[in-house]
Amino acid sequence: MAAAVRAQVCVVGGGPAGLTLALELARRSVSVVVVEQSARFDRSFRGESISPDSVWLLERMGILEGLRDQTLETRRMEITDQGRTVLRADFAQYDRPCPFPMELPQPPLLEALAKEGERLEGFSLLRRTTATALLSEGTAVTGVRCKGPDGEFEISAALTVGADGRFSKIREMSGLPYEKQPLERDFVWFKVPRPDVWDGHTYRVRILGARHGLFIPTVPDLVRVGFNIPKGGLKELRAQGVGALHTRMDELAPEISAQVRASVTKWSDTSMLDIFTTVVPRWSRSGLVLVGDAAHTLTPVLGQGVNHAITDAAVLARLVAGALAQTDARGALDRATLRFQREREASVARARALQLRQERAFAVSGTVPVLLRRALYRLVDSSAPLKRRILSGIYYPLQDADRVRPFDVAPVPPVPAQT
Repeated sequence: MAAAVRAQVCVVGGGPAGLTLALELARRSVSVVVVEQSARFDRSFRGESISPDSVWLLERMGILEGLRDQTLETRRMEITDQGRTVLRADFAQYDRPCPFPMELPQPPLLEALAKEGERLEGFSLLRRTTATALLSEGTAVTGVRCKGPDGEFEISAALTVGADGRFSKIREMSGLPYEKQPLERDFVWFKVPRPDVWDGHTYRVRILGARHGLFIPTVPDLVRVGFNIPKGGLKELRAQGVGALHTRMDELAPEISAQVRASVTKWSDTSMLDIFTTVVPRWSRSGLVLVGDAAHTLTPVLGQGVNHAITDAAVLARLVAGALAQTDARGALDRATLRFQREREASVARARALQLRQERAFAVSGTVPVLLRRALYRLVDSSAPLKRRILSGIYYPLQDADRVRPFDVAPVPPVPAQT
């Protein structure tokens, strides 16, 4: 077995939550090791929608400066039901420092976070490395056993963080109870060139009975398309041939029919996302805490998964750094992880409740339920105060709270002068 690695914090998972947390900790002079099983950040179709509050956080962290040519602002949202537009939103009307959601593919975001972290002495990223077991002393977790390119080794840490996503192995190893709640649909994703009749800054939701699709402009001149299928229904749909997908797009968005037929010629041109939500009553035990999707898996609706992962990381970093500075670091860390859940749980619960309401609304069929759904969207659209309150609660809670109590992120260190 290779020599043991020691750090104050070990983060398992190099996604948005894990790398944001590691960077924020390293900037606070905390030694941190990130364990990432992939050799490179190749994560297509995953977490590309960044909520305005996350844009705001990433800007304050200095991460977006070099990524502007790989981002695209979403300036408007439009929901169409049965061929009629029932709700519109113009994000330019919201007076916030960062009013617009943003499309940013995960690979460049993760590379930027990793590159910034690697500038710092206390930051270490171990690629092609997998956590295989938790280390413990009594009831407390004291690190992880890993397998890397050179064999097995151990990482000793005061705090181990499970940031390894919706299928978290750390969550399984921890013994923390959780409930996985499958929803009634799965989602098929693909990308096609944006048609000339669509502008490049409008997020479109198309609903037709119980079928719906998301059409999200992304870089450089593409549309990221997702449409629902019954839970576990991919095998049956694929058996009908790729023409079934083309027909579905003809029904939901005929404007892109030609692009879909040209770009999606086989099912391997698509990706399927299993839709479920995970409720973890307690996010931590002594020496261990879960963040992001590992602690609270959300659905793709309104791009909230990445948003809550990044916010989790920023909040936890502040609390952990303060705890490690205490004389009784173990006890202080246990209190800090419990406080982390208290600070974040209500916001996550609101997002989950909103998403589940949207899931139910998207899934209704029959004349009367569809009419009620359309009437509800139109009611929201006709009331500017109601629409503003709903969208502000979704997209701007951090920026609004910052006006009352400034949100704490680590200072961005200066770039060393070139010699």
